Amino acid sequence: QVQLVESGGGLVQAGESLTLSCGVSGGIFTIKDAGWYRQPPGKQRELVAAMNRGGRTNYADSVKGRFTISRDNTKNTVYLQMNSLKPEDTAVYYCNAGSFFGTVYSPGSRWGLGTQVTVSS
Repeated sequence: QVQLVESGGGLVQAGESLTLSCGVSGGIFTIKDAGWYRQPPGKQRELVAAMNRGGRTNYADSVKGRFTISRDNTKNTVYLQMNSLKPEDTAVYYCNAGSFFGTVYSPGSRWGLGTQVTVSS
């Protein structure tokens, strides 16, 4: 079964960096438009960043200037570079394959299982 797979999470101190990766396992599936979501403990899942295949990006205000979404189409992989991490960035981060409608990213049905990011103060 085709599945998105996230990796790269971990425990870091405030101010440090992490890079998350999202690839595909279990079959052939080309990631076109993609988004990174996160779900902090006890809160709803929220969109952090999204990118279409042509390179257009959207970011949540809370991460602008600190996080960068990128992709390598030759590897069918999407990345999330996270700099200057804060304790409030602590969450499970999920990759999603969805669609852009104009400038708005809409999540699709394909999700990864998530990767935990914990930022200590």
